[in-house]
This record gives sequence, C-alpha cells and structure tokens, in this order.
Amino acid sequence: MFARKNSLLAYAWLFLALAFAGGAQALPQIQSWSTAGGTKVLFVAAHELPMLDVRVVFDAGSARDGSLHGVAALTNSMLGKGAGGKNADAIAAGFEQRGAQFGSGSERDMAWLSLRSLSEPDLLTPSLQLFRSILGQPDFPVADFKRERQLTLTGLEYQQQQPKSIAENAFYRAVYGQHPYAANPDGNPESVAALRIQDLKAFYRRYYVAGNAILVLVGDIDRKRAEAVAEDIAAALPPGKKAAALPEVAPLEKASTEFIEHPSSQSHVLMGAPGMRRGDPDYFALYVGNHILGGSGLTSRISEEIREKRGLSYSAYSYFIPMKRKGPYTLGFQTRTSKRDEALSVLRETLRKFVDQGPSAEELKAAKDNIIGGFPLAVSSNSKITEYLAMIGFYGLPLDYLASFPDKVAAVTAEQIRDAFQRRVKVDDMVTVIVGTQSSGSAAP
Repeated sequence: MFARKNSLLAYAWLFLALAFAGGAQALPQIQSWSTAGGTKVLFVAAHELPMLDVRVVFDAGSARDGSLHGVAALTNSMLGKGAGGKNADAIAAGFEQRGAQFGSGSERDMAWLSLRSLSEPDLLTPSLQLFRSILGQPDFPVADFKRERQLTLTGLEYQQQQPKSIAENAFYRAVYGQHPYAANPDGNPESVAALRIQDLKAFYRRYYVAGNAILVLVGDIDRKRAEAVAEDIAAALPPGKKAAALPEVAPLEKASTEFIEHPSSQSHVLMGAPGMRRGDPDYFALYVGNHILGGSGLTSRISEEIREKRGLSYSAYSYFIPMKRKGPYTLGFQTRTSKRDEALSVLRETLRKFVDQGPSAEELKAAKDNIIGGFPLAVSSNSKITEYLAMIGFYGLPLDYLASFPDKVAAVTAEQIRDAFQRRVKVDDMVTVIVGTQSSGSAAP
C-alpha cells in the first residue's frame, strides 16, 4: 500500500512538472450548482493529473469577531487539532498515509479548509471522509486549545516588536476606525487571553454552516462524481444561514499622520485610504493604473522616482486589496530615517502627478502587455485555479471572470484610469503611519 501510494505521488508530481513546462494552458471551464443544503459549488474537471483539490470557504473571517478579537483565527486553527474522536496526530497520520495534504487559513473576510488528494478511489475516499470529519465534527480538545492560544499570544508579542507589523496594524486602525476591518485578525493580547473554548464552539456553530459556505472542486473527477463529493462534504455541515452583510466602509474625512517611536535604523512608512471592493465597477481601471503607478515592481513610477532616481529606498510600492467591502489602498516604503521625509514627499508628489495626469500611452501599453502576458501563469496549476474559484465563488464574481480577464484589461483606456483615480484616490485625505525614530534635524510629523 505505501509503495503504491508513494509511486502514485511521484508520478503525480512528475506529471505536474511536465504538464506545465510548456507554458500556458487553456482556461478552465467552470461549472456551478448548489447542494441540497444550500452550499454553492464551483467545479473544474482537470484530468491531466490524478489528483483532486478541495476547498471549502466560509464567510467566517476576523470581520465576524465582534468584540472577541481573534476568535475567528483561533477557531479555524483548532479544526484540525481533533475531530471525530481522532487527535491531531491521528489526523495528520491519516492524511500522510494516503499522500493527502490538509490545510486551513483565515483572513479578514474569509476562512477556509482545503484538501489535496490523489484521485484513486481507495486513497481519495478515506481522505475525503477524514476531511469531512474535520469539517463537521471538530472536538476542540482542551490541551490543544491552550497551546494554540499561547502560540497566538507569543505571535502577538512578536508582532509588537516588528516595525512592519506595528505599521500595518496601526494603518488598518487608522483607515477603518470602528469598522470590523480595523482589528488585527490575530486579535490582541487581552482579547485572546480572555477567549474560552465555548467562544470558539459558538463561533463555529454560527459560521461553519452549509448556507455560509462555498465549495470548490478542481481535479480528476467527472461532473457526476463531483456532485456526489459535494453533497457528501456539504452534508457534514448543518444548513445554517449566510452571514449578515458587513457595514459599508466610511470614507476618510481628513488626512492624518501617526508617528510610532520604535528603535530601528529604518523607518517603515505606509500611506493610504479605503480603496475598492471585489466586483467594483472601477476594478480594472484602478488595477491597471496601479500596476503602472506602484504595482509592477522596479518598473513602476513609484519605484523609479524613489529607488532608481534618488536611491531613497530599496522597496517602494502601492497596491489595492479588494475585499467584500472596500479594502485598503496602500502605498509604502522603508528607508533610512534621515531620508524619510524626502522619500515621503516624493511618494506624495508621484501619486498626485499620476492622479492629475494619468499614465502615458507607452506606460499603458507596457502594463497591459505585462498583465496579459503573465496571466496564463496565474492559472497554470490546479492549486492556483482552486484559489481563483474560491475567490470567484466567495465574492460572487461572474463565472467567466477568468476567460474575460485579458479582454477587460486590454479594454482599459488612459482616460478611464485618470477618471477612476481622480474620483477614488483623494491624495489630501489619506492616513500616513510612520514607525521609526526621530532623526536629528527632522521635524516631527
């Protein structure tokens, strides 16, 4: 059994390497339906590899924490620690014996559980049964809970010593105020220390339900088998209800600057505001525009002005994070403290010029070529397709999102970019967070 399993695994990974060595693959055909319990399913048949990827996504991220900051993340981390009477070691051994991989994770918007298994029935079936047990019969063992809670507290302590984490947490608080997105998904020391097992169980019962789930299947099964697998997985969950809509994100009323003293030779600077949501009508104009401004690495305007021309920072960037509600638009850099004020001035001026004038024809063509040319790599493996389908299903994007993506990028004009940035990016109403030390001769922010 073990020899055959290992042989199949070796074959699968060799086939994966050969399958994608030639470059771009055809875009997948996405099929969708709902299970009897109300779980939406997205399925792509991919018979090139003898494997199946499964991902179950819940509207159960930290935006659902309420006053129990950190409960979403801790709940998700506990699901694989004990289920159906099996402890964490038995669960890990059960997957390992069949060459399967289990995973889980949690962010502000969502939480998920995933399984990758060989598709041979005598390996896939028991792997799915174990996955189903984790999904629907978590035990929340006391000893594991105490250990995971302590690990979270240790991680939070570490974050408080890292300028990057300090800046990011302060940035979200400044941008989002009282909105659920403001809080650190890992919680804070006080809230995490106060969590009890019953808090996790209550969170699980409310949000880990069929009506609040998206199920993704990608791999070597046909539609009939996919329907059976989906029904079996979803049946492990009680029907339940979809999570309530999150509140809208309030716009920033005025600019603000927060300086956080930290003993570091480098200053970490973040600037930004609420940006856009998934499915935003301005998505493609803002996405392509930001690729030119700060999202394309060393070739972007921000990098050119701050790094290449002036040598003020090794890394300078900007990016949107689209979410259920408006995710942040973030611009940032790290630099020597003595160069901080100059770099910040250049960043603001570069942003202002781009908002006022938009991109040149040459910049726009280069950005489109880069985005469209690199897109096949974004869907070049089953795992990447699985992640895209999870995003499409969770955010309610059209099923032709992947197929239409290159054409929508190609259709973006310089005028659309300039219009979208002028309406959506208010240079004079942004928050700025600086973590570092005061430099001699530099005015306090």
